Amino acid sequence: MHPADFAPLAWNAAREHLDLFGTLGLCLGFAGGMMPRRSLILLTSAACSACFALHFLRLGAQTGTAMCLVSVMQSVVAARWIGPDSRAPWVAPLFVASSLLALCLTLATWNGWPSACAGLGSLLATTARLQANKQSMRRVFLGASSCWVIHNMLVGSVFGLTCDLLTITALVIALVRGTAKPAVAVRPAAPLPGAA
Repeated sequence: MHPADFAPLAWNAAREHLDLFGTLGLCLGFAGGMMPRRSLILLTSAACSACFALHFLRLGAQTGTAMCLVSVMQSVVAARWIGPDSRAPWVAPLFVASSLLALCLTLATWNGWPSACAGLGSLLATTARLQANKQSMRRVFLGASSCWVIHNMLVGSVFGLTCDLLTITALVIALVRGTAKPAVAVRPAAPLPGAA
């Protein structure tokens, strides 16, 4: 076999794993962790989840698809109606109902460990979205992303796995950046009385 023959062979092996929605989800997942404001984190997360719902549907990962669809709704609601100082009174019951829906969908689409990881990741992400503080939200999203790492390894989603690893990296960077104490400006000492 000639080395030039490897290019078409490699393309044929890789093209089934190339997925526009997986690619978009990957980019949005990384960008979401780095967003400066809570609402932008959540809206980017909603777009990411919509892309991964289509990606997981293509892979046949039904629980992952269902959890991503619940995530889209929760992220949009959390971005709009949960703030640092207030929360619409109907948000908590909606999140409880959507969590119960996620549980039912996890059981209805049960596929062993992938379903367990997707369900737990969804539960942790729901908890994250209810946080009014962006740093608290990022901490809980770290746990959710860790569950999704295992799910994506089990269902064979290269895009999902890469996205979650990048998301974890972005969340850690944002957490460190957010907790780093700003440098204190040192003012020059006032001259002593009587000094010329």
